[in-house]
Amino acid sequence: MNVKATASQTSPPVRPRVPLSRERIIEAALRVMDAEGLEAVTMRRIGRELGVEAMSLYNHVEDKHDILDGICERVMAEFEFPEPGHDWAETCRRGARSWRRLLQAHPDVMRLFAEERGPVTSVDSMRPMEYALQLFRQAGLSDRDTAQAFHAFGGYIQGFVIMEMGSIAGGTTKSHLERHKEITAELPEEFEALRAVDPYFAECDPDEQFEFGLDLLIRGVLERVRDHGREAPER
Repeated sequence: MNVKATASQTSPPVRPRVPLSRERIIEAALRVMDAEGLEAVTMRRIGRELGVEAMSLYNHVEDKHDILDGICERVMAEFEFPEPGHDWAETCRRGARSWRRLLQAHPDVMRLFAEERGPVTSVDSMRPMEYALQLFRQAGLSDRDTAQAFHAFGGYIQGFVIMEMGSIAGGTTKSHLERHKEITAELPEEFEALRAVDPYFAECDPDEQFEFGLDLLIRGVLERVRDHGREAPER
């Protein structure tokens, strides 16, 4: 006896559609930015990523700038706050490494900070900044020097990540290094320093280079505290 199969027996169960939300839109926009670059973050492209029409996004976000603000907030929320320690210099290093890792994961967010955004308005987005400022004040820097140190460290870390994305010495392939060596050997004698240092560019390990520069900055802070600082605030 043949029994006609019912629709429920032959068709896979229909999965409920995940509702569109601001959080899903921001997550999709971040995925697009990380994979394709900041220019790819458009309402149409985000809609395609989510499988919806671009116009439906406006029910949850104001516009593209609202989405870009949300990306910044989402990225800043990934900052891993180091555990506090008794060694200020090591705590500072851990904080700098954490910021470097975050920027490595989302390199285009640096362009977003520089080109697209106004002042940070989200309280959660300001927490990493507050952490860094508190860290510099704990070292004994004056409030004015704390602001200066914040910019010096931030500029170094962001600049370093940009540099390492293109490689430390402008290229690390064997052919590039060989060509650079040939060009350097042909330079006039006045380029004595460049010819002497050139072999060491091939040894530039990004992690080692980052720690080298970070150590110089930390030593500068401690020296500044000795010469011009203030007593660390009581705990």
